[in-house]
Amino acid sequence: MAARWRQAGAWVVAIVTGLGAWSMSACTSATVDEIDYAVDGSLPTYNSTTVAGAASAGPQAFSRTLLGFGYHGPDGQIVTDHDFGSISVVGRAPLVLDYQIDDAAVYSDGKPVTCDDLVLAWAAQSGRFPGFDAASRAGYLDIENIECESGAKKARVSFFPDRNIVDYEELFTATSMMPSHIISDMLGINITEAVQGKLGPAEEAIARIAQAWNTTWQLDRDADLRRFPSSGPYKIDSVLDGGAVVLVANDLWWGAKPVTNRITVWPQATDIAERVNKRVVEVIDVATGSAGSLITPDDYQSADSPSGGIEQLIFAPSGPLSETPARRAVALCTPRDVIARDAGVAVVNSRLNTAIDDAFDQAENVPEAEQFAHADLDAAREALGGRPLTVRIGYHGPNTRLAAVIGAITASCEQAGITVTEVASEEIGPQSLREGQIDALLASTGGSTGSGSSGSSAVDAYELFSGNGNNLSGYRNDQIDGVVSALAVTADPAEMVRLLAEAAPVLWADMPTLPLYRQQRTLMSSKKTYGVAANPTRWGAGWNMDRWALQQ
Repeated sequence: MAARWRQAGAWVVAIVTGLGAWSMSACTSATVDEIDYAVDGSLPTYNSTTVAGAASAGPQAFSRTLLGFGYHGPDGQIVTDHDFGSISVVGRAPLVLDYQIDDAAVYSDGKPVTCDDLVLAWAAQSGRFPGFDAASRAGYLDIENIECESGAKKARVSFFPDRNIVDYEELFTATSMMPSHIISDMLGINITEAVQGKLGPAEEAIARIAQAWNTTWQLDRDADLRRFPSSGPYKIDSVLDGGAVVLVANDLWWGAKPVTNRITVWPQATDIAERVNKRVVEVIDVATGSAGSLITPDDYQSADSPSGGIEQLIFAPSGPLSETPARRAVALCTPRDVIARDAGVAVVNSRLNTAIDDAFDQAENVPEAEQFAHADLDAAREALGGRPLTVRIGYHGPNTRLAAVIGAITASCEQAGITVTEVASEEIGPQSLREGQIDALLASTGGSTGSGSSGSSAVDAYELFSGNGNNLSGYRNDQIDGVVSALAVTADPAEMVRLLAEAAPVLWADMPTLPLYRQQRTLMSSKKTYGVAANPTRWGAGWNMDRWALQQ
């Protein structure tokens, strides 16, 4: 449906995914067996479903190493991954789904992909089991039960009554499932039996599983890569100084072999423009303006496109911006119109809807938003009662675009008695907000450096749902929880518009976040590189990297 991304036909994906193979026959020159791929975030973990992992460039890097029952195509739409398995609807009231993993599906360490991996993904992301630092519970919290015989290739997933999730295909997709056997072997615990309550004491077992799930897959030079097996066409070969990750073809992959044998994923750095000029990186997938003025060389091609992520200020749950008047004061002195104009885009008022769809964008353009359209210094002073305020606004840097945003906020808010301190480094992210190192985080959806969007507005809306991991402001409002829950099971566009319009005044009054503009993406690639296509979700251009080909 339109609000949850355009539904492109399978032929579009077939054309794009086939470009790599096409280049092999269309070009007379041989292809190079290595491609360098630059992204606009860090690569701190292999587990892209943790709070830090979802906000990182992990999804861009690992969508073809950790597979699922679907992936996000060039328009952000879900494409069924038949190499991995299939989903069958066996009940509608309540919703019951059968998941069948391909018989040939095996990890790169030789261990089979099993339904235990689904059980672990559900346990981690459902919110039912404590200790897991999962980014989002969207969809998973609506699952009542997973029937899985440990070690089997099939599972039955049953949802709670009246929770017929419209976007159920967003569950158990690429990068959402980690290799459960790694934790099981480490701890000597059968994960499925622990989750099903067949082990006692189950609470202790679950706590150990959660701790391992949170920490086992941290990426650094000392990481034991035997714990990082792949279920896709690529596997991790090594981690370089500076955090780059080298992917190589997985020799146990049961599908079509990747066109290029080796892809090095380079995290955000200050030298992207220099590396482009030296022609030492072939694919660049970053937020527009984040690397400064990238000049496109004659032998490269570049295109900008809107993402599903909303660049925003996310206010901390503690400190000087924990109270609503202070947040409103910062929002009132923020020149949103100037910031959006400088980014070359329009101001957006969307918090619960991330779809690139004008009709749904308008739903949140309520009168209450108008007072925050441009800086109102008198209103900002009044909100604070004339008291001075000092706030630290942080962002994951280096990022030229966000530095300019902070500059505009600093200059404007100073006139209202609000002093802004800029905090930027490679370490700044969701955890910085949680730990009180900053008072506001300037980032995209879910605190992400990249798009941050799941591809589903209903899923993205959970960043303001009580207790959700990526609800970084710690916002709690029963009315908003009800709206978010209703959006997840609503297929009627008119009802969706009504729900969005109902929630918007509440969110402008409470101000847990301040939306600024839709993050634009820049995809640049060598003209000798084929098969590269943009993607508006957090998986970015990496969604089909196994089809990329570089001509000599």
